[in-house]
Amino acid sequence: MSVIINRAVFAALILGVSIVGLSVGSTVPVVALRLYQAGFSNAQIGLMSALPAAGMMLSAFTVDWIYQRLGRRQIYLCCFALSALSIAVVEVFASTLYGLGVARLVMGLAAGVIIILGESWVNEIAEDANRGRIVAVYTTCFTVFQLLGPGMVALFGPDGPLVIVSVIAGHLLAIGVIWFTLPRQLIGQGHSQSRTFSVLGFIQVAPALCMGIIFFSFFDSVILSMFAVYAADHGYAIKLAALMVTVILLGDAAFQFPLGWLSDKVGRPPIYLVCGVLSLLVGVCLPWLMNSSMLLWPSLVVLGAVAGGVYTLAIILIGQDFKGADLVTANASAGFLWGVGSLLGPLISGAAMSTSTQGLPLALSAAAALFVLFALSLFRRAVQVKGLG
Repeated sequence: MSVIINRAVFAALILGVSIVGLSVGSTVPVVALRLYQAGFSNAQIGLMSALPAAGMMLSAFTVDWIYQRLGRRQIYLCCFALSALSIAVVEVFASTLYGLGVARLVMGLAAGVIIILGESWVNEIAEDANRGRIVAVYTTCFTVFQLLGPGMVALFGPDGPLVIVSVIAGHLLAIGVIWFTLPRQLIGQGHSQSRTFSVLGFIQVAPALCMGIIFFSFFDSVILSMFAVYAADHGYAIKLAALMVTVILLGDAAFQFPLGWLSDKVGRPPIYLVCGVLSLLVGVCLPWLMNSSMLLWPSLVVLGAVAGGVYTLAIILIGQDFKGADLVTANASAGFLWGVGSLLGPLISGAAMSTSTQGLPLALSAAAALFVLFALSLFRRAVQVKGLG
């Protein structure tokens, strides 16, 4: 019976994180394009685009308080209802920028809580022998639906109500499935357990995992915001430059399950390190790859795969090493660090690109090199523990 329940719970969590990915991937470009067409400044558009990430950072410091007072089923239902309402505000536009700003912040907050609890719940119901594959399916679904968001905007256009109505319909579907599927009693019973570190304290407890999350969120935000600009500056047509971003994201989505399977068979720290090393190599070689179309496209697939693998492996390792209330706190810290990386990525890469034509690969390579140093220490520690065992 527990296997059946876990499968039903896992399916509901997959649907939930998929709707969150679709929400982020579709509403961010819709809001940006509508503001642009309405004549708002680039600074105002940038602020509205950053508010969902700020909301996700805020969720890291509120999720534990909420978790101690409500069941996860109740939290999911409340967050999806709040998210649906905040997305509906995008359509009515609230007549002022302030109303829209509050709505975007609330959407990020709700999405952050769903992601944090979802990652914790998935790690709880996964057995360690297949944890890599289970978590990889979860993260892949988020990436795929986030990728579908801009495609839906391109298909329906940013002006009409179809995008917003479709996303809200997805929320209503998620609420219905959660209502009938998720158990009223917590699987992990985490309420009765005390945590041994805080959200910020997790940085000291697991620096290599924290650096992996920062690296991937930095990478993700740079690719989404600046890579097409970088490619266009190097002579590629706008449509081809945008296609490069899609290819990177497809590489991310396509290879998480194989990497998760490999981590279950070979071990997680070695794959974690290898993903970082390959990310660094592609980043360093990117200036030369831009001049070789034959090598560029497969390299972009590899870049998306291994950079995405860093995040997937970080979440797998969190589930492997932490349980109960500490697992929720660790995932809350991951949500906070995701927001930090997402905010830093465009700022640092934009500043680097303003001073050098190769600023973007320099920024990516520096971030990857820093991650490799942390991942190497984790790998060495794992080898020592295995040797002692």
